[in-house]
Amino acid sequence: MEATTKGNGAAKSGIPAKVPAVAQPLAEEPAEIASNIRYHAQYSPHFSPFKFEPEQAYYAAAQSVRDRLVQQWNETYLHYHKVDPKQTYYLSMEFLQGRALTNAIGNLDIQGAYADALNKLGHELEEIVEQEKDAALGNGGLGRLASCFLDSMATLNLPAWGYGLRYRYGLFKQRITKAGQEEVAEDWLEKFSPWEIVRHDVVFPVRFFGHVEVLPTGARKWVGGEVLKALAYDVPIPGYKTKNTISLRLWEAKAGAEDFDLFQFNDGQYESAAQLHSRAQQICVVLYPGDATENGKLLRLKQQFFLCSASLQLNAATAACEERKDGTGPRQWSEFPSKVAVQLNDTHPTLAIPELMRLLMDEEGLGWDEAWDVTTRTIAYTNHTVLPEALEKWSQAVMKKLLPRHMEIIEEIDKRFMAMVQSTRPDLESKISSMRILDQNPQKPVVRMANLCVVSGHTVNGVAQLHSDILKAELFADYVSIWPTKFQNKTNGITPRRWLRFCSPELSQIITKWLKTDQWVTNLDLLADLRNFADNADLHAEWESAKMANKQRLADYIFRVTGVNIDPNSLFDIQVKRIHEYKRQLLNILGVVYRYKKLKEMSPEERKSTTSRTIMIGGKAFATYTNAKRIVKLVNDVGAVVNTDPEVNNYLKVVFVPNYNVSVAEMLIPGSELSQHISTAGMEASGTSNMKFALNGCLIIGTLDGANVEIREEIGEENFFLFGATADEVPRLRKERENGLFKPDPRFEEAKQYIRSGAFGSYNYNPLLDSLEGDSGYGRGDYFLVGYDFPSYIESQEKVDEAFKDRKRWIKMSILSTAGSGKFSSDRTISQYAKEIWNIDECRVP
Repeated sequence: MEATTKGNGAAKSGIPAKVPAVAQPLAEEPAEIASNIRYHAQYSPHFSPFKFEPEQAYYAAAQSVRDRLVQQWNETYLHYHKVDPKQTYYLSMEFLQGRALTNAIGNLDIQGAYADALNKLGHELEEIVEQEKDAALGNGGLGRLASCFLDSMATLNLPAWGYGLRYRYGLFKQRITKAGQEEVAEDWLEKFSPWEIVRHDVVFPVRFFGHVEVLPTGARKWVGGEVLKALAYDVPIPGYKTKNTISLRLWEAKAGAEDFDLFQFNDGQYESAAQLHSRAQQICVVLYPGDATENGKLLRLKQQFFLCSASLQLNAATAACEERKDGTGPRQWSEFPSKVAVQLNDTHPTLAIPELMRLLMDEEGLGWDEAWDVTTRTIAYTNHTVLPEALEKWSQAVMKKLLPRHMEIIEEIDKRFMAMVQSTRPDLESKISSMRILDQNPQKPVVRMANLCVVSGHTVNGVAQLHSDILKAELFADYVSIWPTKFQNKTNGITPRRWLRFCSPELSQIITKWLKTDQWVTNLDLLADLRNFADNADLHAEWESAKMANKQRLADYIFRVTGVNIDPNSLFDIQVKRIHEYKRQLLNILGVVYRYKKLKEMSPEERKSTTSRTIMIGGKAFATYTNAKRIVKLVNDVGAVVNTDPEVNNYLKVVFVPNYNVSVAEMLIPGSELSQHISTAGMEASGTSNMKFALNGCLIIGTLDGANVEIREEIGEENFFLFGATADEVPRLRKERENGLFKPDPRFEEAKQYIRSGAFGSYNYNPLLDSLEGDSGYGRGDYFLVGYDFPSYIESQEKVDEAFKDRKRWIKMSILSTAGSGKFSSDRTISQYAKEIWNIDECRVP
């Protein structure tokens, strides 16, 4: 049955008859691509046959793109098999991929052909890409960084993989109601993902609980407990304009038919008959399940071990059966580190260390010294935070219960480390209790995961110069004195493909036109040449019109999702990131409250001379993080009052952007003109959204924290709005506060008082505001120095208002911001990892 065609000769509801359904997996021409899309709609159907609406068109188009990716994928792995290069395995609990369709057709350089093909089928590419849900496999910067890294690994033709978990619901979908943030399950896998391919032949057993048996030979073996299966799902990651296509491998937990008790089921005991199936399912249900309960802690640790065990068994299994390519027989285990590099993205995959030791000793029969040599030459660790709550510490009792053999191995590593320090560095005797892996505090004995990583890894790196310096000078200073060469810096980067080339096509075209090349997309340093035209009036006009197109697109989006009308001529001021007290969204909204109060006090004439602003804040607050959720509520309450105030709402709007994710970022970042990166100095390891905003010609107001320091150096300090205490001043300022020496600025007091007065509704904000009061104590004493930095923040915002009025100056600053962003490409970061940590080389598919 064919649907009737519309006036343009194309069908929206059914598939146009004139496009034949022919499998053409490697089609280049729009007509052939359209046939291949139609083939998938007909022969790989996921819906009833009579519809070809945007959703059906999206799935069919995605599968047709996947055909080409599968071809490149197979060629890539065949080539690796022939060449046998050393490969990197990047282990991460999070990958925040975003949508894949735009990225895939962009990297394959077939956007135009797909747009034409979809037109022939009666659809617009823009509408079709909107059908894709973001893969909900991450939370924030950590997971987005991992995804940018995969893009760069593929683009640089490096033999590398990402390894993660296939979460059914990810973190959560954020809804904003009168009560503030509400969390609902994310439905990204509700239908299916057209990008993943299940590998039914890649399955590994993963054990939990049980006990350790000592064999007559003295060897030890972990037995009993419950055994689940890890099944691999692979997602293709294409490089930009290269054949290389690598994998993000996601593990899913399963139980088998043999684990289903038919007898119990027929006896009516349905739950207990499928107990193991239910326990398997729990592992990949959500990212970061709440861990306030004993069960929650067990589940998180299970997730971490599941990822590490499945990923390492794969490598050990491959290595064990490999012959040398020169025909000289099987490989020796001592050669394993010359073929495999494992990178731990933060402390979540730390259990890779004892698991590799266990596999080598218990399964492969190596002695301790040999296994330790292999492990320490294989594993490297990236530290992402100095926040104490994020440096994981696991209860020894929980670890012993869930992973008894691993606990033995960790105890042995700890014992040998202490012996080594005592014999070689008696001067560190007094430091041993803080340096060792096991914290034996009798109230709460824990395993310190970061310490285990530092002791066992061959390299430890921070993610921005300031952060790496703090790690060396403070957090890991004692280890640096033992292993001075173990510590490195690898300043983070972002992929220029997703974060400029594809999300801001207008600006990209202008850059290519003025640089007379599009090579900047893979060599971001070329952007520096824009400096030659920073005063050119023609470039200014084009630049401003591209920014305006992005602002207009953003304004339409904001109206669609929030119902708030915003003026594209106002200054678009944006802060989007995880809601956390150290990131200081509270400082931002207090500044907004102060601005609103001042506008209310002005005469109508005075208001006309102010700079109109639209302030947007977005991000998710962790479900159990009460103060973060209060901040979300406050932003919404302030917006509700300001946006409906006829005296002021032409000069100020406040919008909370709901459910912030990668696709929302791709809309917000190109449309932004000022971006706030205002964390307390010394708290943000790097930040990467600051790089995305700067790359898109957005100016930054920020502290000297994380990568802000390097961004300011690269774009020029006159193009950066700086305020606030520096990292080295923070400890002294906290001390002074504890001693009652802090004198609050009257403007700070005024803003807090205005909220307390009930101007923004009857919700009780006292507990939130009380965190800024007092001199010390849990949840008091303004630990993040909002009050101290408030006056310099307000003054810096006044400078922003002045600069924005001078259009010529503002656009020049914007151009120089993009021109100075070359350093912040993830291609640069990844080539440094490849050379200086992993020791892997390009392996380009011919």
